[in-house]
Amino acid sequence: MGSILGVMNLPFVGNGPGALLATSEDGGSGMHMPTLDELYPAPFWTIGDWFEFNRLDLIRVVATIGLVVLIWLGARRIRLVPGRGQSTFELAMGFVHKQICQAAMPPAMARRYLPFIATIFFGVLALNITGILPFFNVSSNGLVAVPMILAVCAWIAFVAQGIRAHGLGHYLADNLFPKGAPKVMYLLLTPIEFLSTFVLRPVTLTVRLMANMIAGHFLLTAFFVMTSYLLIEGGGLIKGLGVLTAAASFAFVIFEIFIAGLQAFIFAILTSVYIGLAKEEH
Repeated sequence: MGSILGVMNLPFVGNGPGALLATSEDGGSGMHMPTLDELYPAPFWTIGDWFEFNRLDLIRVVATIGLVVLIWLGARRIRLVPGRGQSTFELAMGFVHKQICQAAMPPAMARRYLPFIATIFFGVLALNITGILPFFNVSSNGLVAVPMILAVCAWIAFVAQGIRAHGLGHYLADNLFPKGAPKVMYLLLTPIEFLSTFVLRPVTLTVRLMANMIAGHFLLTAFFVMTSYLLIEGGGLIKGLGVLTAAASFAFVIFEIFIAGLQAFIFAILTSVYIGLAKEEH
């Protein structure tokens, strides 16, 4: 149970340890539920008015370095008879290749786009999983910046693939003017096709990832706050209720690990589908 209390003493916001269990006006401890301010911590330092480095930026840097180190350790000594690290690395890459790339693209395209899709999958996973790691406790994908950048990269990839496969004019005509429709219907269909293909795809990729990470963060934080409050402030049966919320907290941690992997898979598979569709004649 001490691990729960330790988690609750981490600085979820930029106000330092214990910010979630603040002192109420009457001098007692109050249960303060999470707010959106947790996703906007105070910066460690700023450069002028255009750059700042805060706790979420630090998490991004640490997660990225950790991911690069893990991949380097797995791939630095490739052998015909793989060791444990190489086997794990090959298993992970094989999953991305077979279950994501080949599921949405022809074999030749799957091999060509494997590095890009693998970067998206493992990058999203690494930034998602920080939401349940001690001393991190938040996913930086809960802010729009990183999901939007990844979605823009996916957008560039599938548009570039469509132009490469069909040429700019043919690709735009193929997507904006559906074949077989009466020409008068293009007044209605063309704006819809433009929005669905070139606007809503990156927007939905961004919002889906961001919203799930925000929801997971607040759910976990709320349960850990309640657990800490009930165990510290409660007495008798109330402490027993705290034990129940502690069990629920750990159950939600397992569920959040599943969601972190699922959202990485969804983001990567949709990117693969969009790239595969860009090559096809609609």
